[in-house]
Amino acid sequence: MGTLTAGIVMMRWELLSAFLMFCTSQLNIVCRQSSRNTMAFVCSGLGLTVTCFFVMSLMGMTYNAAAIAQFWSMTKDVFFDVMSKTPTDMPFYY
Repeated sequence: MGTLTAGIVMMRWELLSAFLMFCTSQLNIVCRQSSRNTMAFVCSGLGLTVTCFFVMSLMGMTYNAAAIAQFWSMTKDVFFDVMSKTPTDMPFYY
């Protein structure tokens, strides 16, 4: 019994993340069925955020303000680099 308790305590954030992913998935389905598209979009964003947190915690990655700032800086640089190489007459389909 102590081993089970210790395992649950050690996995509390991962279990909470998995539970939140399940809840947001269910809320997304319910909102889509009842034509609440804005709430479905919010639930999808929340589910994506919790999924990223879940994966990062399972991989043992730590995140702090400096790491997040570096990530967004690199993302911005790559985005502008890719967009500068995109032809100006390239068709975009909507």
